[in-house]
Amino acid sequence: MKKLATMMVFLGMILSYGCSAIKQQPETKKQTIVNVATFNLRMDTKNDGDDAWPHRKEMVKELVRFHNFDIFGTQEGFKHQLDGILELGNYAYVGAGRDDGKDAGEHSAIVYKKDRFEVLENGDFWFSETPNVPSKGWDATCCNRICSWAKFKDKTTGKEFYFFNAHYDHQGKVARKNSSLMLLERIRKVAGNNPVFATGDFNATPDDEPIQIIYTDGLMKDSRLISVQPPYGTEGTFNSFNLKAPMKDRIDYIWVTPNVTVNKYAVLNEQQYGHFPSDHFPVMANVSF
Repeated sequence: MKKLATMMVFLGMILSYGCSAIKQQPETKKQTIVNVATFNLRMDTKNDGDDAWPHRKEMVKELVRFHNFDIFGTQEGFKHQLDGILELGNYAYVGAGRDDGKDAGEHSAIVYKKDRFEVLENGDFWFSETPNVPSKGWDATCCNRICSWAKFKDKTTGKEFYFFNAHYDHQGKVARKNSSLMLLERIRKVAGNNPVFATGDFNATPDDEPIQIIYTDGLMKDSRLISVQPPYGTEGTFNSFNLKAPMKDRIDYIWVTPNVTVNKYAVLNEQQYGHFPSDHFPVMANVSF
């Protein structure tokens, strides 16, 4: 009996030690996998005829749903266009209108799955000499240009990240150059060492100065160039609603910080009955961090 009692005590000590050792082991951090996209929606104007927003709205919603966008930056969308996307039911958005900092004018909104992500912080700034108020910058003559950003938390993994979404001016060369410099400065100031996504219509091809500034800086990486799988779809991201367009000019981008892995990248060249969902193709990247 004494031997049995001794063995039971010894066995209990082993089990106790084993449980203690398991508790002391650090928890394995879950990896966050996200479908990130950028999508210039094309503003709602009757001048587009059969390609006007009322004819494209359902196609846009179907595309977002089918490709399972988790979070994406939009450009040119008016509030009613964004509200149309929210009809999908599981999305919300952050981002102000560029004309008044509220709802007026085109947005550079960030649309996200509200059941998956929590917004911790968000804000907007304008690409101009007075970035905190609605304004045109430098040699831009057409429009105010806005960048919306937010800090998100993944409700499942607990991971936090930042998302910036921009639309550069299409005319002012100085404005586009300074927009890249301002974007990089703001990302550094706001996001620190957290994972960052920066999406948008940059109105510049990879060999143009605004994009070269980002390449040279090194803070952000071009998702197309670092994709583990070869890129899918055309190189160009602008189609002008023309099925026969060359589709070689890449002006829409998804940028990521080096602590993000781009598993695959695609330009989604979809059309239905001879019509595109927008005059820009949506660009999507599956990423992990």
